[in-house]
Amino acid sequence: MAKSNQATAVVLKSLMEEYQLSSLSLSKEIKLSPSMVNQLVSGKSKLSVPIVLRLSKFFGTSPDYWLDLQRKMLLSEAKKDKKLTVILKSISKVKKPAAKAETKPKAKGKPKKKVTLSDKRKKAAKVPGAKRAARKPRSK
Repeated sequence: MAKSNQATAVVLKSLMEEYQLSSLSLSKEIKLSPSMVNQLVSGKSKLSVPIVLRLSKFFGTSPDYWLDLQRKMLLSEAKKDKKLTVILKSISKVKKPAAKAETKPKAKGKPKKKVTLSDKRKKAAKVPGAKRAARKPRSK
């Protein structure tokens, strides 16, 4: 029996004793098969989210209570795993890549202003005779 299942089983047994519930009466109350309740109580089965929601509703606890209980025990078991400990020691933390350097050198001085069509028209208006050249010749 895994310890995470055992911890859940101990808590569940304790609550059942406190409320004087049998496995059969609990199974009827939370609408779960008697065999599943027996597996939970004996530590042979892990909690699923639907079961967590049923137990939390019935016993007036939060779903987080049951999930945290299982999570803490799973993490505790994992920390004791020697193979996993060796693997974890060989893994290094990811590093963010350095910022990319610009490939173009920046121009010195003021940046050039983009010339727009209205700028070209203004420039043409300042040149004498430019308006006349832009017009169509008159036909007689």
